[in-house]
Amino acid sequence: MPPWFFEPKGHYDEQLFESEVLKTNPLGDPHRRPLWVYVPPGYETDAQRRYPSIYVIQGLTGQIDMWRNRPAFRRNFPELADAQFATGGAPPCILIYVDCWTSLGGSQFLDSPGTGRYHTYLCDEVVPWVDRHYRTLPDARHRGIMGKSSGGYGAMVTPMLRPDLFGGLATHAGDALFELCYANAFPKSVRTLRDKYQGSFDAFWKDFRTRPAFSKEGDAELLNDWCMAACYSTDDDGTVRLPYDPATGRQIPDVWERWLRWDPVRMVPKHAEALRRMRAVY
Repeated sequence: MPPWFFEPKGHYDEQLFESEVLKTNPLGDPHRRPLWVYVPPGYETDAQRRYPSIYVIQGLTGQIDMWRNRPAFRRNFPELADAQFATGGAPPCILIYVDCWTSLGGSQFLDSPGTGRYHTYLCDEVVPWVDRHYRTLPDARHRGIMGKSSGGYGAMVTPMLRPDLFGGLATHAGDALFELCYANAFPKSVRTLRDKYQGSFDAFWKDFRTRPAFSKEGDAELLNDWCMAACYSTDDDGTVRLPYDPATGRQIPDVWERWLRWDPVRMVPKHAEALRRMRAVY
């Protein structure tokens, strides 16, 4: 066995989940989604035991196969988690790796006319399916969610919206306080649009999709701005509204306010009771 390979003590079921709510997503992205379910060591030997479950979600541009990536001299996250369960470093649980990627880079795990119904997909399709097919403890007290960056955002917002489903969360560098995590990059985006794309996001996307992704300066900021606008400020007819004028960079207050409604920092007062009910917040 190669020295960089670690044989798991638990095992993974790699499913292809057929979503009903994603069939009509506005981007035409696949409605059949990979779904990985990890069961810990001992799952097969004690058929009566039930386990807590943790939903693991990814950051912007993250696709589920990226969990296989392994940095030099280190285990990847699935291997680290498996080792913790195998050695008693953490109580055993079922891990569910969910794919909510879109052709814009992500979905923020929200329902939006710009991307699709990914919040509904996660909460109303994936969670019930997992509880039917695996020996989970099927209640919010024994169900958590975790993620990094945009996954950390989803890990904050999803339990606020659905405390009936999730009783714990862990957010690692999750998007929050939008003035700092988003707005600081807007001036660079406007300059890039002006200097390279005649002020047009259409021109950016046409160019971006004909070459290696992220091969030009400013790609990440422009993709992030458009994707977030698709998630936070798309009209019901599918029109994506940017929070700034691409020609001048001037903020468009009513659109920016639509973004701020989804800022976890600003959502806390409205959802304080849901957060108080959490068994764990990291």
